[in-house]
Amino acid sequence: MKIIVLVKEVPDTYGDRKLNLETGLADREASEAVIDEIGERALELALTYADANEGTEVAILTLAPEAATATIRKGLAMGAGSAIHISDEGLRGADLGLTAETLAAALRRVEFDLVITGNVSTDGSGGMIPAMLAELLDVPHVTGLSSVELSDGAVSGARGVDSGVQQVSANLPAVISITEALPGPRFPNFKGIMAAKKKPVEILTLADLGITADNPDAARSIMLAVAEKPPRAAGIKIIDEGDAGQKLADFLIENRLA
Repeated sequence: MKIIVLVKEVPDTYGDRKLNLETGLADREASEAVIDEIGERALELALTYADANEGTEVAILTLAPEAATATIRKGLAMGAGSAIHISDEGLRGADLGLTAETLAAALRRVEFDLVITGNVSTDGSGGMIPAMLAELLDVPHVTGLSSVELSDGAVSGARGVDSGVQQVSANLPAVISITEALPGPRFPNFKGIMAAKKKPVEILTLADLGITADNPDAARSIMLAVAEKPPRAAGIKIIDEGDAGQKLADFLIENRLA
């Protein structure tokens, strides 16, 4: 079985995240770049299955700037056997449509049984890539899984819904996304870190994938305006002079909160 895990380099979740006010894009110099934690959990799921099933091949796929080598090597150090790194200036600021189209084109170049992704990234928080990939690849998709069971020909699991828990399944090949309910990632050991230096990393550009970033036939979005979040205004202080209850009621009514 061949499992492809999508990982994404994001600004440190626990650091400052800012927008570049000139470009409207995330300022990736504002904090340390790391693999998104949900992507690490997806990789852990694949590696756990591979540990118990000899012959399973696990590869990581990422769309990231050229400087993302360190985060890719971390995924390899955890245990992935190879990596595909899509890097092209034409993808700078790519929207969900172009991102999904590019990832799908890379996946078509390799034979896969299962694609595992996180349900939502911590930087863009779009949450649409798994479904878009499945549509473009014409394979089933099962999203938002809190548990996963994988066999040779099918994948199944549970996901939370408003009314309870759904049990869902799909035949392979398929795309799935997982939530933070899945186990956290393993730590790379010294042997894994050293081995990662020799594992193959294929670097692809848009030209390699036959994609034109400004293709007029494909939907693309652009940033029209960006501004800093306004500072929080001072609150209204109510001093009790025997009429605080009335003042509070008047405030709630005036702001349609009552």
